[in-house]
Amino acid sequence: MAATPEATEALSELIAVVAQLRNPEGGCPWDLEQTHASLAPYVLEEAHEVADAIRHGDDTHLAEELGDLLLQVVLHAQIASEEGRFDLANVAAGISEKLIRRHPHVFAGAEAADSAAVKANWEAIKAAEQAVGQDGQASSSPLSDRLAGKVRGQPALAGAMTISKKAAAAGFEWDDMAGVWEKVHEELNELKEAVASGDKAHAQEELGDVLFTLVNVARWCGIDPETGLAGTNRRFLDRFSRVEAALGGDLQGRSIRELESLWQQAKAEIRAAQSSDS
Repeated sequence: MAATPEATEALSELIAVVAQLRNPEGGCPWDLEQTHASLAPYVLEEAHEVADAIRHGDDTHLAEELGDLLLQVVLHAQIASEEGRFDLANVAAGISEKLIRRHPHVFAGAEAADSAAVKANWEAIKAAEQAVGQDGQASSSPLSDRLAGKVRGQPALAGAMTISKKAAAAGFEWDDMAGVWEKVHEELNELKEAVASGDKAHAQEELGDVLFTLVNVARWCGIDPETGLAGTNRRFLDRFSRVEAALGGDLQGRSIRELESLWQQAKAEIRAAQSSDS
């Protein structure tokens, strides 16, 4: 889809609005205080909200959240522009150049029979681009170096999946699912021992190992851990709200037996409602 005059005009207006928000004369005090570092949490928050809108299939919500994410891009470009480092034109030109470079089957006469070939070509071109370090010397650990940069800005769960997939593709992989489960039990036992020792730092390390191994389980099963955990969060809150409602919003002083009974009742009610809807 080519850029329409309406899209170009709307983007230009957004750029102008953000520039005015950052204008020392008559701008917004909050926006003027922001830096790349202070805005970083908002970038992650908006990206998560875009993903949530996609999961819910709500176009109105998705368009709104994409706008919020676009605002973050324009804000960061505006801050950099004020400091003479780069601007939105550099950002757009850079990604266009990258897309052209990594799609030789579209722009340079190369061939790619299917999406798997496209992905393989993309990774090969990307690896060639990143194989040389900042000092101009070939890296002795190119995959590790690339992954360190790639996952640095990702949420930990997504980063773990990225590392797991890339390491497995490079040959660092179990022979079968039984090996994965064996590793899960091994790490879980180590977590139990660390917790029992009272060493919180060690327990935190072992918890991370358990979570990383469970991400590998998800990869082997072809399921998305982020989506799974997001679903669990929603289900928990749905059930918990019913427990709260049954107790008039006051859980204080209730026994775990009573709370568990209400929890199971909430699960049954939700299951019954879902069955009647299907």
